[in-house]
Amino acid sequence: MTLKNFTNTFVVTLVILNFSPTAKAQTPVNEISSLSQEVAVLRKQGNQGLQKFLDSHKNELNFHTVIPNPQIRASLDELCQQRDCYASRLYWYTDLEAAKAAAKASGKPILSLRLLGRLDQDLSCANSRFFRVALYPNTAIAQALQNRFILHWQSVRPVPKVTIDFGDGRKLERTITGNSIHYVLDTSGRPIDAIPGLYGPKAFLRQLQQAEVAAKQYSKLPSTQRQAFLQKYHSDRLNAIQTRWTADLSRLGIQSPPRLVENPSPTAAIAGSLAVTKMAVENPMLNVLRSDAEANRQTLAEITDQEAWQKIAQLYATDAKLDQNSIALIGAKKFASPKTTAANLPKIVNKFETLMALDTVRNEYMLHSQIHQWFMQDAQTSNLAELNDKVYAQLFLTPSSDPWLGLLPNDGYSAIDNDGLR
Repeated sequence: MTLKNFTNTFVVTLVILNFSPTAKAQTPVNEISSLSQEVAVLRKQGNQGLQKFLDSHKNELNFHTVIPNPQIRASLDELCQQRDCYASRLYWYTDLEAAKAAAKASGKPILSLRLLGRLDQDLSCANSRFFRVALYPNTAIAQALQNRFILHWQSVRPVPKVTIDFGDGRKLERTITGNSIHYVLDTSGRPIDAIPGLYGPKAFLRQLQQAEVAAKQYSKLPSTQRQAFLQKYHSDRLNAIQTRWTADLSRLGIQSPPRLVENPSPTAAIAGSLAVTKMAVENPMLNVLRSDAEANRQTLAEITDQEAWQKIAQLYATDAKLDQNSIALIGAKKFASPKTTAANLPKIVNKFETLMALDTVRNEYMLHSQIHQWFMQDAQTSNLAELNDKVYAQLFLTPSSDPWLGLLPNDGYSAIDNDGLR
């Protein structure tokens, strides 16, 4: 099966089911009011408040229940500030200064997520949705995040959304373009490392562990030695990536690395191609939106031998294996009844894991290596806001200077009044 056909097949499998408004309406009004008050109080208590809520509602939050009480689930999401928190049970700060205070009090580094849209909403950008399914519910990752990091997220900008109205009462909602990145910060908010895009669970956990060690070592050093330490850390990481890249090519009998195309002007199609798993969902939508001329362009992430990337990804297939918690969440979100999951769920999971393995190697070799180089050069890496601007402009190709995120090319023509701008 070609990647193109694979993409078109996979998009059908990832329709996210929203919970029925009628089910929510069945919750008594006084219970809703009581839950809102409870959440407002416990949110201020941080992770301890979350644990109190989980303890008091443990019967309603059975992870393996396909659809937990909708109001309890919504309240938990509000408390955690993360969609599907019943599966991960992680508390997220949305105020960076509050996260810093918690980090200083605990001595833990901060894991700060940047995304398009909001982490507590269903239609955030595609990669952040995949984080909520593949990474945060993973037992080992959830334990590491809860015990060893202070969690924080911030929206870079709203995520573009597209609604396809079929004219017969059916509508299909999707998000397009946008990428996500996890920053590991010291207790003062200084960036130590960054994990760009989607990684498989085991690979993501390794990245967390390496960055956590670096953050703690960094914090123990005198201020005069910290910059040199950080540059050496990233130099060592880049050398390790290059060594592994050479070894991977050798294992596959490849004599020279695939050639990457020069960076063209950012467009939504190019930005979307940087994340393979996300592209599988968005590509059919982008094919409709972009012009014929743009469809024929070479994209940044196109490789002279795409098969080589797929073979490299196969070397790391185990890094992308989902655990049972993630698989259970996929089943709960995908299927209205557990009886319908048996035949299709393994196929869905297998395809998702295949794409995630490809994302993992491409993100590490193409994007993370560039981030390591920036840290070695101290190129706008000491300030989180400046580093994030650089990442979104130069790596993700969705700069803040473009309000249309590449969806409105200057040379395109739509034959719609005012080019469809409303």
